[in-house]
Amino acid sequence: MKKVLLITIYALSLTIGFSQTPEEMVAAIEKEGTENSQLEELAYELMDLNGPRLVGTSEMKSAHDWAVSTYKKWGVAAENQQWGTWKGWQRGVTHVDMVAPRIASLRATQLAWSPSTDKKGVTAALITLPKFKDSLSFVSWLPNVKGKIVMTSMLQPTGRPEENWKEYATEASFEKMKKHKDSLESAWNENIKNTGYTSRNINAAFEKAGAVAIAQSRWSEGFGANKIFSAGTEKIPVVDISLEDYGMLYRMVQHGANPELKIVAESKALGEVPTFNTIATIPGTQFPDEYVILSAHFDSWDGGTGATDNGTGTITMLEAARILKKVYPNPKRTILIGHWGSEEQGLNGSRAFVEDHPEIVAGVQAVFNQDNGTGRVVRLSGQGFLNSYEYLGSWLEAVPETYKNEIETTFPGSPGRGGSDYASFVAAGAPAFSLSSLSWDYWNYTWHTNLDTYDKIVFDDVRNNAILTAILTYMACEDPEKTSREKAVLGKNSRTGEMMEWPEPRSPERKGGQE
Repeated sequence: MKKVLLITIYALSLTIGFSQTPEEMVAAIEKEGTENSQLEELAYELMDLNGPRLVGTSEMKSAHDWAVSTYKKWGVAAENQQWGTWKGWQRGVTHVDMVAPRIASLRATQLAWSPSTDKKGVTAALITLPKFKDSLSFVSWLPNVKGKIVMTSMLQPTGRPEENWKEYATEASFEKMKKHKDSLESAWNENIKNTGYTSRNINAAFEKAGAVAIAQSRWSEGFGANKIFSAGTEKIPVVDISLEDYGMLYRMVQHGANPELKIVAESKALGEVPTFNTIATIPGTQFPDEYVILSAHFDSWDGGTGATDNGTGTITMLEAARILKKVYPNPKRTILIGHWGSEEQGLNGSRAFVEDHPEIVAGVQAVFNQDNGTGRVVRLSGQGFLNSYEYLGSWLEAVPETYKNEIETTFPGSPGRGGSDYASFVAAGAPAFSLSSLSWDYWNYTWHTNLDTYDKIVFDDVRNNAILTAILTYMACEDPEKTSREKAVLGKNSRTGEMMEWPEPRSPERKGGQE
């Protein structure tokens, strides 16, 4: 009986983590993260099954529900917390064909929140933008768009990425191409400026003047990659066409071939719908009102499935939480996992959380945020917190070289002012840090593009990040000291010469897209 009691006490001590040294706990985290990784399955379920997570869509809501269900399966309490509403929208079928002077099916998709055509679509001729001297010349030309499909993007002089030119072209040819491309872009931007509009609001002018649709091609400087953002119209559809097909159409217009398009872009307006953050919690045992927050935005644009922006950050935090729940189920501080909504429209979900939960923000020990693609973490800044070296440095010491040997640190650094959700916490004075990752051609090929899909994930790097995050979280939870929030004196702004000030908290947009 005594032997059974001793075994029971020993098992209990293992469960609550009292018997394990930091070295043993780090080894347990590494073992679980490498031998029992769930990353591939999480990525499949999030990206392939749930799909893109555009705020206001049913896919976004189903992904929130999936996250709650996944956490509960692991024994982690989770809930969807509503923080606002958004313009509801459901993507439907997009099909774009050239119907004259010959037949060709084109690679194209409607932009987010695009108004719908009926099932028959719209068929019309294309028109390009002439050169405008000023806004008056634009206004006098504008009636020409009535009944037409307006082409609103520049004709690209090449469909090859710059790195491809650099590798294969002669130096003279490469420089010639660069100079030509730069001059075309400068002239195009000046022409748009002369209209009195910007690329963000000019679509509304074409719509008001009677255009039946708008065609763009927002090339992302990579083979097959286009940026897919929002339509900016109320009644007429907006489609993005691949560089290759768009260039063909543009040249046909220039040569007087009079191409016509048939655009079927079905979608459904859903009215005003609630929007959420998914919040999961592993309660702390010793300092329950102090928090280590695992942070990643949950939403995406919907040209692809949001795999590297920010599916990889999302599954990093899910996997880190799963590992910790299994090997460190009773942390000293509360571990909170925040999957933020509507980051893409201005950090809205995290700003709402910071605004709505000042008591949690006051108790933050550290926030670890990951958002810039599938690569392994290679940069870590102290975000302007004067003593960040002391605690981040000590936590990093516990991380095996395998997971930190490429990380460059900057202390105390400067506070983030945007870019991702850690900035919402930094502005409120809470120690929040970006786990910034290696590029893997993120900006050209996957950031907000039609190519941001499961196959672009580098799982070895994401596994590295999940293990790193779990170890840093464990160390932050175990640290006997509360982290210092003392701010460094910021230097001068290199552009203005004035002393920089700490960013101020900003309120979220809580009723989005419904003007």
